[in-house]
Amino acid sequence: MDKMKKDHAPTLLDFGPLQVYLARHFGFCYGVENAIEIAFRTIAANPGKRIFLLSEMIHNPQVNADLEAKGVKFLQDTSGNSLISFDELKPDDIVLIPAFGTTLEIENKLNAIGIQTEKYNTTCPFVEKVWNRSESIAKKKYSVIIHGKPKHEETRATFSHASLNTASVIVKDMAQTRELAKYVTGEKPSSLFYEEFKGQYSENFDAEKDLARIGVVNQTTMLASDTQAIADFLKQTMVTKYQLNEENTEAHFADTRDTLCYATNDNQNAVIDLLKTKADLAIVVGGYNSSNTSHLVELCEKEISTYFIEDEEKILSSLEILHYDFRSKKEKVTTNYLPEMQPVKIILTSGASCPDALVEGVINKLISYFPVSKTMEQLIREFL
Repeated sequence: MDKMKKDHAPTLLDFGPLQVYLARHFGFCYGVENAIEIAFRTIAANPGKRIFLLSEMIHNPQVNADLEAKGVKFLQDTSGNSLISFDELKPDDIVLIPAFGTTLEIENKLNAIGIQTEKYNTTCPFVEKVWNRSESIAKKKYSVIIHGKPKHEETRATFSHASLNTASVIVKDMAQTRELAKYVTGEKPSSLFYEEFKGQYSENFDAEKDLARIGVVNQTTMLASDTQAIADFLKQTMVTKYQLNEENTEAHFADTRDTLCYATNDNQNAVIDLLKTKADLAIVVGGYNSSNTSHLVELCEKEISTYFIEDEEKILSSLEILHYDFRSKKEKVTTNYLPEMQPVKIILTSGASCPDALVEGVINKLISYFPVSKTMEQLIREFL
């Protein structure tokens, strides 16, 4: 009923003593659904064949465990470290490329073995959109600035594709962007660039000339507001450095527009509106190494006590919850996380790689601690 997705008001699941406010947009995106469908279809169509995943299909432990249970083996971990040597692969093996995509170097290596990567490539169309945008501005002689996490699979893939066509550099946040800008303005000598951005720039990058014309793209799961702020800051740096006006900014700064995926935007915007609800706490469900999920946690933490969990099993009891601190990368137990006053109001969302069944499991676990006046089934019938 909201085809343009303009309404971001949450849905209230009112169980009486427990009220759950569910984000209007949450969970699986098209790219994830497509990747999972291709993976399981490939397994079903190739009985007896060895099937490998280049790395995690998506950043969700349950989905990856399901694939492993079907006999799929992982070639690499999420950081690109080898788990199974490529030397063990044979031409008739199947290798699935995950939704994040992969680097051109790895693709070429697999093709050299005789493996048909294009047949089993689940790269998200929105990731490919970023690659196409990078190629487009590269043809106009711009260098590419990538806002992303340098070790993330998607950022490594985007960096590989971008640097094939032009000089490229990764910035992980605004702090790094401010330092990069100092090489544009000349506040820092270019000789320092190579150590400060070690491992984040393309081969033969020339800090003196390659930062004169730039465009910004991003890892599709970053915070939209962060990417926009980085692009605006670098654009203003160019305006000041070269004394540009609105009519000639493209002489030094490419208009790449937003390259976030629609699901990342929808989920983030829904959380922003969700946080307008007066609640006692927030729960965010998703894989601990999921970038887009961690950004939803980041948004929530600014406003309310927030618990980042993988599934309902992390809710240990009505008194204790085991949750993840994505900054320290450690789980910790919090006691008395549920307030004594009723009704208890909880806002709830999940990342783009989180199956809806896990969200439902969390709701059912919470329900079990309260003398609810309605069941989940009764509430669902009211919405039909």
